[in-house]
Amino acid sequence: MSFLKKLKDKFTQSADSVSDKFKEGLTKTRDNFSTKVNDLVARYRKVDEDFFEELEEILIQADVGFNTVMELIEELKMEVKRKNIKETADVQSVISEKLVEIYENGQDTSSTLNIQDNGLTVVLFVGVNGVGKTTTIGKLAHKFKTEGKKVLLAAGDTFRAGAIDQLEVWGDRVGVEVIKQGEGSDPAAVMYDAIQAAKARKADILLCDTAGRLQNKVNLMNELEKVKRVIEREIPGAPHEVLLVLDATTGQNALIQAKTFKEVTNVSGIVLTKLDGTAKGGIVLAIRNELEIPVKFVGLGEKMDDLQEFDAEKYVYGLFSNLIETAEE
Repeated sequence: MSFLKKLKDKFTQSADSVSDKFKEGLTKTRDNFSTKVNDLVARYRKVDEDFFEELEEILIQADVGFNTVMELIEELKMEVKRKNIKETADVQSVISEKLVEIYENGQDTSSTLNIQDNGLTVVLFVGVNGVGKTTTIGKLAHKFKTEGKKVLLAAGDTFRAGAIDQLEVWGDRVGVEVIKQGEGSDPAAVMYDAIQAAKARKADILLCDTAGRLQNKVNLMNELEKVKRVIEREIPGAPHEVLLVLDATTGQNALIQAKTFKEVTNVSGIVLTKLDGTAKGGIVLAIRNELEIPVKFVGLGEKMDDLQEFDAEKYVYGLFSNLIETAEE
């Protein structure tokens, strides 16, 4: 049974609403990527070097990343040889299978957050301004609250005008308390206050916003280190997650940001926003493969529940659903 057929059986027959969100959210990337792959397959009768060269170009244009593309093409060539594949149409299922393998790559790819069974879970959010960090915090607060957890927000971005107000808007919308100080105050002091408030209110989860300035990496590093020191001192073992928020529509620039933040803080997972707004959703694979950091959540729309836990198979299903749905029985 082909990999495409397996995905078809797994998702199209299970009435999986989450896989439908991936399908809908990846429409732009799918229309761009799958259409080009289909055209390529239609133009070539046999699998040869020219076919692979054009496929390589399509993958790079989808922002899969140069290193990842080179790895994928080599693996595809080996698989084609091993299975003695002659027809280009038969390569499509192999591509989808290899995309999942490259993402998983024998490493921990779990999108599950490190939520503590007992006591307070602290999640620190980092990322440059404008990537959707505050919106992500609001949507995750909504998710946790609907799961019955008591959530608090910490307004640690005290430098950007309006950042505190923006977080308060989300707090009001979701119905969770925001711990804050005045604009320009010490972010570490805000975190201290937030942790004390979370303890006093017996909160389950504290979601912490931070400033996103990259102009001076040394200042950013010092600030984040100070914030983490305060959190660690007050809650041993915290922060339990450091989530880097990236805007998928910025493509390779998101990869550069990820490398920078990885240098200055111990990022445990990626939240990729606005995946529904880009035709270059291959950036998911580039980030995972080149940085070895799991993508924990992806933004697939504007609605409150459109922030979804990442799943490599559902991602590939979203990319290839037009082929999957017509996969041979």
